[in-house]
Amino acid sequence: MFPLDRRQFAASSFGGLAALMAMPTVLVRQPVVPDPITVVAPFKPDTLFLTWQRDPTTTMTAQWVGEWDATDDPTIYYGPTARTFFDTSPLKWDTAKTTATPFPQTELINFRSELTGLSPGTEYRMKIGRNSPTYKFRTMPAKATNELTFVSGGDCGVNPHAIENNKQAAKQDPWFAVIGGDLAYDNGTSPKTYLSWLRNYSKHMVDTKGRMIPMICCLGNHEVKGGYSKSRSDAPFFFAHFDGLYQDASYAALDFGDYLSLILMDTGHASPIIGAQTDWLDRTLRERTERPHLIVVNHVPCYPSFRAAEGPAGKLGTGEEQRKNWVPLFEKYNVDLVLEHHDHTFKRTHPMKDGLKDKNGILYLGDGSWGQLRNASKSTARSYIATASTSYHLTVHRIEAEQRFHMALEEGGKIVDICRTEKKVRRKG
Repeated sequence: MFPLDRRQFAASSFGGLAALMAMPTVLVRQPVVPDPITVVAPFKPDTLFLTWQRDPTTTMTAQWVGEWDATDDPTIYYGPTARTFFDTSPLKWDTAKTTATPFPQTELINFRSELTGLSPGTEYRMKIGRNSPTYKFRTMPAKATNELTFVSGGDCGVNPHAIENNKQAAKQDPWFAVIGGDLAYDNGTSPKTYLSWLRNYSKHMVDTKGRMIPMICCLGNHEVKGGYSKSRSDAPFFFAHFDGLYQDASYAALDFGDYLSLILMDTGHASPIIGAQTDWLDRTLRERTERPHLIVVNHVPCYPSFRAAEGPAGKLGTGEEQRKNWVPLFEKYNVDLVLEHHDHTFKRTHPMKDGLKDKNGILYLGDGSWGQLRNASKSTARSYIATASTSYHLTVHRIEAEQRFHMALEEGGKIVDICRTEKKVRRKG
């Protein structure tokens, strides 16, 4: 890991970035051929968002929450945006069926459509039924032959700071956003709060070219009624929307072509840290040692910046179970980066190995202050902290061949921190 100053950063090609519970389907509607000319009373759901259930290079999942009869045709129509200059034929649309399930604790419906068989690295247009605006999105490339940008953060909520960071994130034109838990602070009991967060994301997370920015989320304590040691049913809104990725457990891996894997963990909210999840982590990392970019995402930090790392007698400190069970695996398979959240500050650790600073160690970056904040004044006293600040922030990640740049931005665009990591040599264990 290589800290950079602002002048060095500006000289790099990355410098431009600174400027329900599973329920049976109750409806499958058949496609209705849209009229591409006549548009009356546009249908524009204010909760529409994109995510992935599987391969980000060839699929995209669109979802929204709304009333049952808000539109008579929820079918998704889609096709590539690229056309030759001389092609004046009418736009052609493929169709994808939309399923509908009750959205938890409301009388609303969750609509979902997964588009499959898409071309990698391609921009698409999309409509919902015959009276929808045209939306745009892009699939991930099959290979990382060009520079690739994504953003990450966590602990959002619905306040003005979270909204400003949504806007700041969208300005970076990321391919996707990773949100590491505590999305809305609904605590599994407030659909109103969750839907407010979703509306903010839907409205503001559109890049400068008008493309929707897909989200990838992992579970935090404020998605769950009771926070810790609960079950999927205690996180009804999260799993209503992300059960496609988290089909069998509350942790998952998402692979991007042959170049990037995100390992999305559950820090004890709906699955125990010790046992099946740790065994899964061992297998999952071992199977991905050939990936040039191997990144872990968890909510509760292994190396906290605010809460106590060491607990009082007889009690665990923050992240202690992970340091005992997961960190040895991160080090065994030499993961590139761990994105952490929960503590509501900005922090970057020193490269860490065996609990000590080591130039060949792992960087832990976070700590979740997209829309929530605590005073980080005492954080720098911890031996593992390289830098920390009291900043509402998100992080912009830029992949360039075998190196990565990481830039933390405040909501107003001020640079908080910049560093660089490089591809690591990995062994299969």
